[in-house]
Amino acid sequence: MAEQNQNKQMQIKADDKTLSGVYANAAQISHTKEEVVVDFFLMHPPVGKLQSRVIMSPGHAKRLIAALTENIKNYEKNHGEVKAAEAPKAKNNDADSTTGELGFSAD
Repeated sequence: MAEQNQNKQMQIKADDKTLSGVYANAAQISHTKEEVVVDFFLMHPPVGKLQSRVIMSPGHAKRLIAALTENIKNYEKNHGEVKAAEAPKAKNNDADSTTGELGFSAD
């Protein structure tokens, strides 16, 4: 019975708008005990726009990190090293007043 469940494929449905995707050049990550929230932004001065919000369990977030890490390693193997983009700096009151940064930080 377990083998039967493993061999089943799930059909994924998506409308054309979802399939076209959205572009984001900044992200903000927050969490509670039960959820990790990733907000994706398009920052185009003088304003920024929330493009998408993805909410997942911490376990799924950890799997996503592993998948992204593996994919970047494969990309670099084929195309060379990817240099991390410099975090954009805020002007005026556009961001956290203590750091002056927008986007995400690995600190």
